[in-house]
Amino acid sequence: MARPRILVVGAGFAGVACVRRLERKLAPDEADVSLVTPFSYQLYLPLLPQVASGVLTPQSIAVSLRRSSRYRTRIIPGGAVGVDAKAKVCVIRKITGEMLNEPYDYIVLAPGSITRTFDIPGLVDHARGMKTLAEAAYIRDHVITQLDLADASHDPAEQASRLQFVVVGGGYAGTETAACLQRLTSNAAKRYPRLDPKLIKWHLIDIAPKLMPELGDKLGRSALEILRKRGIDVSLGVSVAKAAAEEVTLTDGRVLPCRTLIWTAGVAASPLVATLDAETVRGRLAVTAEMTLPGFDGVFALGDAGAVPDLAGGEGAVCPPTAQHSMRQGRKIADNIMATLRNQPLQPYVHKDLGLVVDLGGRDAVSKPLGIELRGMPAQAVARGYHWTALRTNVAKTRVLTNWLINAVAGDDFVRTGFQSRIPATLRDFEYTDAYLSKEQIREQLASGAGGPGPAAGDD
Repeated sequence: MARPRILVVGAGFAGVACVRRLERKLAPDEADVSLVTPFSYQLYLPLLPQVASGVLTPQSIAVSLRRSSRYRTRIIPGGAVGVDAKAKVCVIRKITGEMLNEPYDYIVLAPGSITRTFDIPGLVDHARGMKTLAEAAYIRDHVITQLDLADASHDPAEQASRLQFVVVGGGYAGTETAACLQRLTSNAAKRYPRLDPKLIKWHLIDIAPKLMPELGDKLGRSALEILRKRGIDVSLGVSVAKAAAEEVTLTDGRVLPCRTLIWTAGVAASPLVATLDAETVRGRLAVTAEMTLPGFDGVFALGDAGAVPDLAGGEGAVCPPTAQHSMRQGRKIADNIMATLRNQPLQPYVHKDLGLVVDLGGRDAVSKPLGIELRGMPAQAVARGYHWTALRTNVAKTRVLTNWLINAVAGDDFVRTGFQSRIPATLRDFEYTDAYLSKEQIREQLASGAGGPGPAAGDD
């Protein structure tokens, strides 16, 4: 009898938490565990704005899977592009482009999310995202490039378009991105004596009537005051009507000269979800409180992919796809898979949100740990303390802490590496939404026989 095969899709907070729990708790001969991910690291996403602003180096928040694992998990370098739940096979496109049919007995769907875009003319061709390490590194280079080119230009119109920056999305990602990058350009302006600092303008826009409503009215207003005091133009109830290479048209009729449009206006579940043809809630799989998918044997979903009922949030509520919930859901799914293997009852996921932290760069922050509202340095200490303790390895903690200390003492640097300088790196270039297979393509791929190793559990 072959060992049961557990396949975890995605190396985000949810997937890695699940794998680590399985590695610690499973007996060596109890099951085989595989992890599907195109990268050999877990990205600590909340600190991505600090990579974009140069406070942290990219490798600081890329936590090595091979350093933190116990070497029992087989890592498949690629991305899942389709699932046939009836045949219990996941179709994987490896980083070489080769297709692989990977059989499983239990599958954990934690493929993360994609940037949520709308039918806005020019958006995917001209906007840039903030979901990957490459995008953050590119945006830093791009912003500094605009300062360099504006400094060398004698054309006022060119300077105006290069020195205006638009960030769309008033959630955590957008607010922190705008705050951290505005601080970078403000400090950089001192190194460009030919540029008038007043020409450098940052815009943060969001269609919602409030900035980060999850913080509550008081802290939301505090964050808004901090941003506006820094000179960031915050426009609420407004979005993008049209994007072009050198300007952005807003829904209120304003046309902003702009060559930097950063889009962080929400996320959508991975298109992998649609390949299962299962019931969804706002694009996420409608799972039980135990995170099983009804009607699908051996399928679990969580995080951005699963609409997990929030038993601590009232009837009908679902857990938001935050890192805090995802990590705990990953551990609970691991427990439930082990319970299934051992013929024990599954347990529901229950967790009450512990609070929120927002790092606005420098000494500015707002936080709400355990419902306590904090501002300024106390909030900054809580925010950075939370992020630091959440990093899984001592190497990552050492790198992040060292970067913070260096930045506090030496300040920002404004080196433009030139990496990807000739690549557009817009949403179209990073969002591979056309990579997923239709049901017909999945059937054709399974018929091709490019299978994974070994028979299914229970097969002869």
